[in-house]
Amino acid sequence: MTKGQEAQPRGHLLIRQYLRTLDQSPGVYRMLGETGEVLYVGKARNLKARVSSYARPSGHSARISRMIAETSSMMFLTTRTEVEALLLEQNLIKQLKPRYNVLMRDDKSFPNILVTGDHPFPQIKKHRGAKKEKGSYYGPFASAGAVNRTLNQLQKVFLLRSCSDATFETRTRPCLLYQIKRCSAPCVGYVDEAGYQELVTDAERFLRGKSTRMQGQLARQMEEAAEAMEFERAAALRDRIRALTQVQSAQGINPKGVTEGDVIALHMEGGQACVQVFFIRANQNWGNRDYYPRTGSGAEAAEVLAGFVGQFYADKEPPRLVLLSHDIEDRDLMAEALSERAGRKVQVVVPQRGERVELVESARRNARESLARRMSETATQARLLNGLAEAFDLDAPPARIEVYDNSHIMGADAVGAMVVAGPEGFIKSQYRKFNIRGDSLTPGDDFGMMKEVLTRRFSRLLKEDPDRQSEAWPDLLLIDGGQGQVSAVHQILVVLGVEDIALIGVAKGVDRDGGKEEFHRIGRSPMALRRGDPVLYFLQRLRDEAHRFAIGTHRAKRAKAVSATPLDEIAGVGATRKRALLAHFGSAKAVSRAGLADLRAVAGISETLAEKIYDHFHERG
Repeated sequence: MTKGQEAQPRGHLLIRQYLRTLDQSPGVYRMLGETGEVLYVGKARNLKARVSSYARPSGHSARISRMIAETSSMMFLTTRTEVEALLLEQNLIKQLKPRYNVLMRDDKSFPNILVTGDHPFPQIKKHRGAKKEKGSYYGPFASAGAVNRTLNQLQKVFLLRSCSDATFETRTRPCLLYQIKRCSAPCVGYVDEAGYQELVTDAERFLRGKSTRMQGQLARQMEEAAEAMEFERAAALRDRIRALTQVQSAQGINPKGVTEGDVIALHMEGGQACVQVFFIRANQNWGNRDYYPRTGSGAEAAEVLAGFVGQFYADKEPPRLVLLSHDIEDRDLMAEALSERAGRKVQVVVPQRGERVELVESARRNARESLARRMSETATQARLLNGLAEAFDLDAPPARIEVYDNSHIMGADAVGAMVVAGPEGFIKSQYRKFNIRGDSLTPGDDFGMMKEVLTRRFSRLLKEDPDRQSEAWPDLLLIDGGQGQVSAVHQILVVLGVEDIALIGVAKGVDRDGGKEEFHRIGRSPMALRRGDPVLYFLQRLRDEAHRFAIGTHRAKRAKAVSATPLDEIAGVGATRKRALLAHFGSAKAVSRAGLADLRAVAGISETLAEKIYDHFHERG
């Protein structure tokens, strides 16, 4: 600091200066650190009153005191209402991931069941993502497994088709699902449109929680069929009633008093938190999922739960009822914000008695048990990371390990894969796949593929975070390969200026025995770990996970390439028109040979589009 230059105030002295410019409007404030990083995002009914609470030199918790001491500047944004401020706060937290905020770390979308609405014989299937397809959506379900189990049950009871429209159109005889009584075979006319629609209606009643009344209707229909001596129909109805009974008895939680709701329970221990969410829809348990939010350097239970709820519903439609294990600050405001997001009334309740309390206690017990398992696994992981650092002379146990692998068949459909592991195990939300783009690569050139993957990965990191401040930077790279592969990767890192990242290559021993891996490092002789060493098993598991992910990515890419047709390249020919063309002509090759008049005859193909398709295959000017 030069003479005459005064130090810039920080902490509560800095915050006090902002009070002169603030009024009593609602809004959102951001506390920034010395390098401009966002430390904390908060909302306020009255910005001046809230910020003034940080201007006091004492009376704060240890966490808030640390946050105030690190604050070098602040930013403010006023809103019309406190509800707007709450919604904006949660969006900014998800986007900026401030260190002192509670942060929900797993924000994957939830799957739904879709009953399609653009076909006379609707398909029932799993759906994830934007609800753009026509039809009725039921969900959310906690996981793909919960959806698959429900679909399996629905197939047994309601015999709805799960095949794609393209498969449906080309069937000439029933598939195996008909043989095992999982489908009514509408594809070959074994059930007419009216009969199939009755099955769809029953299935949708079940998904809306009307199964009891539906079971009574099925019983009456079975009796009527038996009296009319329609014994085959009576037997089919009997099988459906039996399957429906098995479905109902297999469900662990079937609350009578909660038609549609989420049960959210929190358990905290040792500075860690687990939030368990039960999904109740149509008076049925549609699965549960646990989350481990970052607790913002020591937040209390009410703040952790409030932060979780706000972020959890930031991109999901809330149900009509949200049951909480702990009360939260401004619970009525949260209910108002969720109601605004859903476009209908949403209740946020902390139950005190009855069935709802039992639901919350069940979720809380699951949260406690899940956190205990996770803490045990984390302790084991910490020992492995310490052992890894000791075995390979690393400066410290790695907080982020990135493992790379390639997969291809003779260079075709080549992909690169990156998996990530840390103190809490595999971090699947951080996995990345890379479609190999290098046209100049020799087929099967693993060195060239790895060079492309690493160059793209670290060039992007350098662009997004040149100062290497974020947690996205790895401490250790693990490469599937020997000395040649390690040297090639090291050269890439040198060119990019990040050669200080530890690098280990894992190669099978001379006889390719799974217990005799050799480990290669720059400037060191190859080494091996003794059989039975937990660190050896840990490294094998990391390598095998990268291999599994790479192969799965490659297979998906190859399957997509196999199902692709030249029709995919024509603008204006989407999935529906593609199906219509293939159904009309039998194959893409036949479409390519068709004349203009034939193309115009296909349902849904206009004269303009017919000309475009014809020109695409005949290069007509």
